[in-house]
This record gives sequence, structure tokens and C-alpha cells, in this order.
Amino acid sequence: MIIYRRTNKATISVAFVASRDMGRLKTLQPRIGSLAPRIGRAPGDEKARLQERDHNVSWRKWYKTERWQKLRHEILLRDNYTCQHTKVLCIGKYPAPNSAVVDHIRPHRGDERLFFDPANLQTVSKIYHDSEKQKQERAQSRW
Repeated sequence: MIIYRRTNKATISVAFVASRDMGRLKTLQPRIGSLAPRIGRAPGDEKARLQERDHNVSWRKWYKTERWQKLRHEILLRDNYTCQHTKVLCIGKYPAPNSAVVDHIRPHRGDERLFFDPANLQTVSKIYHDSEKQKQERAQSRW
């Protein structure tokens, strides 16, 4: 015999009641919350968002090249690990607000020459890059 028991609006608990000859089965727990989304990604999943962006934007792989890593280090040394806008010393380790970010002065938008141009690169703090710089780029993209 099967008994349906409503525990709240969204969950129905199912219990199987067996005859005396069989052992008693336990209540099944709802599994809806544990399923992965089939379309897109879960909202707020930053890691999945970054992986999706890396997969869909071809120039994102340039950030993982040895050429970029060397150039990034050169720029940090050239700028003495100092944010060129706030003059904060960028000595923190990611994701600290004072961690160093090598930023493109003019957005490269997939232009490899501009991406690797040392004159187009500057050291900024993560907090500056994630707030002020992003506001500026969003404002420019509206034009």
C-alpha cells in the first residue's frame, strides 16, 4: 500500500507501507533541489559563468599564455606594483582588494596587437578594476 502525505505546498512525501511479511521502507527525500540545471547555468554560479565566458570568447585563452604571463610581470615591475589611479600598493593576493590587476587602457576587443601592447597596459588594484574601470567600460559601450 502507498500513502501520500503532504508536508508543505511543494513537497509530497511518499511512504510505502508493506505487509507483515516485508520489511518497512523509509520515506523518500525530495530530489528536485539536487538536480543540475539542464539549460544554462545556475544563477550566481560565478565559476560556471567564467568557464562559459572562457569557452565562448576566443581571445580569453590569451590570458593563459606564457607570453601574457611574462608581459604581465614586466608591467607590474615597470609600475612598481602600484595602482596607476589610486596609488595604492598592489601587494595583496587574489581576491584581496589590493591585489594587482594588469589592465588594458584601451579595450582590445580581440585585437591581438592591442592586447599585447605594453603601452596599452597599466597596473591597477582589483578594487579599482572591479568598480571604477568597469563603470567606465560600461559607459563607453553605450555610445
